[in-house]
Amino acid sequence: MSIWRGKDPLILASQSRARQMLLANAGLRCDAIAADIDERAVQKASGLSAPGDIAGLLAREKALAVSSQMPGRFVVGADQTLALGSRLFSKPAGRTQAADQLRALASGTHELHSAVAVAQGGKILFADVGVARMTMRRLGDSEIEAYLDQAGEAVTTSVGAYQLEGLGVHLFERIEGDHFTILGLPLLQLLAFLRSENLLAV
Repeated sequence: MSIWRGKDPLILASQSRARQMLLANAGLRCDAIAADIDERAVQKASGLSAPGDIAGLLAREKALAVSSQMPGRFVVGADQTLALGSRLFSKPAGRTQAADQLRALASGTHELHSAVAVAQGGKILFADVGVARMTMRRLGDSEIEAYLDQAGEAVTTSVGAYQLEGLGVHLFERIEGDHFTILGLPLLQLLAFLRSENLLAV
């Protein structure tokens, strides 16, 4: 018997393997369909500057973009922003930019804002934003270079040049926040919504 009670599998409006794995590990049947939106253009047009607001907007827009193509299906959109004070970070373009990001983040505390939204029939049914505070160790250039050597191309796939579930764990001295929020999907909040819609057996 499946935990998922929906007639059709849930749709994740993303090709993120981490998010797909989180949903699969929770026993949710899921199809992944990337949302075809220009995230930076949407962000710029919105005029928003608060990282949580930006993550929430992009999660909703991703869910709506895929929902409009898949009427009747429940579509999950998600997004994550990284902020150090008022500075927002994007995925590093290469090793040099990854090193620059790590130097900026070292010895300080940054925030990860992870947003989730659920759409059906082109309407948002649920949205939430979780926040985690991440304190990075003091890192010298030799440690940063050693980390980059070991992590390889993976550093360009995540904002901040790290994946906490992998080698990125070595960079931190303190973490405050929900594990799933850190990985980019406020899963407990999402599951609570799906349960309220009688879509889960547990």
